[in-house]
Amino acid sequence: MDKITLNSPAKINIGLRIIGKREDGYHNIQTIFYPLLLADVLSFEKNDKTILETNSDELKQTKGNLIIKAKDILENYAREKMNVRINLKKNIPLGAGLGGGSSNAAVTLKSLNTLYNLNFNYEILSELALIIGSDVPFFLDPVASFATSRGEKIKNIPLSLSNPILLVNPGINISTKWAFDQVKVSRDTNTFERLSNLEVVKIEDIKQSATNDFEDIVFNAYPEIRIIKEELYTYGATFVLMTGTGSTLYGIFSNLQKAKLAQDHYQNRYFTFINYPVNKGSIT
Repeated sequence: MDKITLNSPAKINIGLRIIGKREDGYHNIQTIFYPLLLADVLSFEKNDKTILETNSDELKQTKGNLIIKAKDILENYAREKMNVRINLKKNIPLGAGLGGGSSNAAVTLKSLNTLYNLNFNYEILSELALIIGSDVPFFLDPVASFATSRGEKIKNIPLSLSNPILLVNPGINISTKWAFDQVKVSRDTNTFERLSNLEVVKIEDIKQSATNDFEDIVFNAYPEIRIIKEELYTYGATFVLMTGTGSTLYGIFSNLQKAKLAQDHYQNRYFTFINYPVNKGSIT
């Protein structure tokens, strides 16, 4: 095999609780990672030197790029040089709380592991992924998961949202470091943790339990994001939450018509995307 192409999906956080500050400077969290149909497309082809081609002007500089970082980490571990032509079609907004960069890094690890027949197992790839970022291990096998510790301890959960999910990203880049410097430790986490123990997770369970500890901090600094959340409810969303440290908000709707009506309101100003699996039912 000389070339491989994979989708690199986005995610949302269905709830994000901060449990405490760690001695290593990171935070312990509780969250549900939920993968989306929105995805970048990554191709890797063996080449005489490494080249990164992309439709994203911001990512054309390879310095600090998580794709290149993932390649370098894998090269060092495998002790094998991997020259590849990389093509990234970027569809996921940058700095939006959707995990685009982390997803790209995980797909890089998986793709090069296959392309060069390294045969590293999930445990090894997960250890390498965690060096890159706390949520990178999730994207090695992106299915609905309850995540704890830094986000790398993952438990798959029976959550499948068949309803349309509207993403609205106003293009405000929230500094993750700034957000974590401001956040306070959650007092009550037991209610949210119980979601991971349910045989089937329903929308009502999410509405009762899922909150994002970063919302008040971000909303106070950027009132425009709070307004979007309030508006999504007026357009008929069943549940609205900010993902990650923002600035993307997602609204879960009972039907596609309501979701499209809300999208029409935003799509000329902001990035929008409706996540809607085909041939699924809906909630009321």
